[in-house]
Amino acid sequence: MDRQTDWEKLVRRMELLMRLKSFPVAFKLLEEKMEIARIPFMRRMEKKVTLCQMITMVRNFDWTVGAEVGDFMTPTCPSILGLTDLPEVYKDGTFRSIVWVKTKDDGKKYEASIPRLPLGKYEAVVMAPLVYGPFEPDIVLIYANPAQMMLLINALQFEDYEAMQFFCVGESSCSDAIARCYLDGKPSLSIPCYGERRYGHAQDEDLVMALPAGMMEKALRGLEVLYRRGIRYPISYAGAESDVTSAFPMSYGGLESVEAIRGKDDRLLLGLTGGIASGKSAVATMLEDLGAQMIDFDVLAREVVEPGKPAWKEIVGYFGEQVLQEDQTLDRKKLGDIVFKDFEKRKKLEGFTHTSINEAFVSQVNEIAAKDPNAVIQAVIPLLFELNLQYQFHKNILVYVPAEVQVDRLMKRDGITAEEASHRIQAQLPIDEKVGYADFVIHNDKSLEETRKQVEALWKELQVIQRKREKTS
Repeated sequence: MDRQTDWEKLVRRMELLMRLKSFPVAFKLLEEKMEIARIPFMRRMEKKVTLCQMITMVRNFDWTVGAEVGDFMTPTCPSILGLTDLPEVYKDGTFRSIVWVKTKDDGKKYEASIPRLPLGKYEAVVMAPLVYGPFEPDIVLIYANPAQMMLLINALQFEDYEAMQFFCVGESSCSDAIARCYLDGKPSLSIPCYGERRYGHAQDEDLVMALPAGMMEKALRGLEVLYRRGIRYPISYAGAESDVTSAFPMSYGGLESVEAIRGKDDRLLLGLTGGIASGKSAVATMLEDLGAQMIDFDVLAREVVEPGKPAWKEIVGYFGEQVLQEDQTLDRKKLGDIVFKDFEKRKKLEGFTHTSINEAFVSQVNEIAAKDPNAVIQAVIPLLFELNLQYQFHKNILVYVPAEVQVDRLMKRDGITAEEASHRIQAQLPIDEKVGYADFVIHNDKSLEETRKQVEALWKELQVIQRKREKTS
């Protein structure tokens, strides 16, 4: 079995963000049953089993298991996987009418509604905790409560939005998750059925989603970006009887603050960003030379943490005096070494400084616009997209260099190792992912002269945009 994806890294991060209580299950169907023996740590069934029992052995017992058609207790489970056909007593509705429906006709409809994989394509099924990556799965099964599932759905919808449609055949819910996912190639959510709860120990609050394995990275990307935007599990309660205005996302109740920053004049607000060592400052200076006013968030970030200021006190209170230099100013390198390796501590640091930085930013924007209502104002923000600030600006500009160029430049600039440089770069969104958020991209991996030509061309575009704004205002 080929191994390609770093499943351990992906799964551990997903477990942390979703607070999962059982292992995501790697699920694979085999065209030849002899392939079972090639999978490490394999346990074969010593008694007849159901599919839901096998899933539980994996997600709760930490086992790797496999089965062929003869290992199953009834034809129900293997028929869903296409390992065997159904006997006539199932097809004519007799089986379902014994317990689950009123008549044989209802039973026949029931059986016909259950999605099944093509008969004869596969000979066996294997499952394992995905985190160990013993094989490349076809699909992944995730068990979680409704709140966790809602977060996972939001994460999957973050890129290439698509409304999700889910089904419920009732009993044999594994067909709604597993078979539909195989057949449609889309995520499939199901309510675990009576049998899965009685024999597979699914809990009262459990839901199950089957995901094509290739969508797991997309799901994690969505979870990461939602986390940065404050959408997290467990979901904090704002209070049914409280004023929840401040708890709503910006898009619901804070558009007035966006309008306040953008103003009612003809100012043009630009967010300028890039990866570490991409050359943001050089591009910003070029734009400044052409006439754009500059507000540098790095400068603001230093000003708000000067000794004695509120943000400084909060940082020292949390990280301790170890992050101070002899003159009581922050030791930015030591603080950076701490937070670049720890996502939670980085979020904590951002929480201490962002309010003060934003207040200073708004003040400077309004000061510039008061002097020149037609000003082009660029805000140089290293974490523009990570902090979800792009909505504040009329246009966003990304200074781009390939990741390998970032590493090389950062090593030379800061005198650090390749590993240290990689840690710092990984603390930000991947540079290629940032491209999707930008209105304009400046490529800065060649000569400064070539970069300047791009900036000058951009400036002409910005002037056209500015003139159109003036006409419509």
